[in-house]
Amino acid sequence: MKKTRASARARQNVEAGETASSYLQLGSFIRQMRQMKGMLLRDLAAESGYSESLLSRIENDKTTPSLHTLHNIASSLNLTVAELLSNQPMESDIVLRGGKRRTIGSSPDSALPDGMEAEVLTPLGRKSTLQGFLVRLKPGASRTGTRQHEGEEMGYVTRGELLLNVAGATYHLFPGDSFFFASRLAHDYSNPCSTITEVVWVNTPASI
Repeated sequence: MKKTRASARARQNVEAGETASSYLQLGSFIRQMRQMKGMLLRDLAAESGYSESLLSRIENDKTTPSLHTLHNIASSLNLTVAELLSNQPMESDIVLRGGKRRTIGSSPDSALPDGMEAEVLTPLGRKSTLQGFLVRLKPGASRTGTRQHEGEEMGYVTRGELLLNVAGATYHLFPGDSFFFASRLAHDYSNPCSTITEVVWVNTPASI
């Protein structure tokens, strides 16, 4: 029995090490993509609007970019977030276990924290027609700047409150409320309450 438990712990340690290693590859991969496109760090800074010092910390895996920052960096490289993460190993294309799903978002070390993170519910790194996330917003956090793109989006609020603005109309959502809208309509959202808001968010086609 002790040998079995020791083997299980060893296997868990290996899996944890592989997971940590996969996160550390992100910055190096961003640098590789930038260099492949013939861009200097200052070029990416000018294109993305972020400082060279922040981009350098990201590329050297000294800070984790927020979801918003990662999206802008990918766009500046003419890539999607999924393509930036395409070199990351995934457990399965069928089941993503709780506690092992990848989370994209702000970190305590981030120079531009936006109070938002998204736990990936669908496999990133391969082409798919939809994406699903468990989006978490800290109190007062918001997705600033209205977005417009092709596709459709739906969501379900599981915790907290959400202010959703679609085509100039604002909707105040609470746990149990759901929404659906065409992504071509200008939209943004924020957390107006004093606790964390969680929303299961699905969009098609994949937008990041």
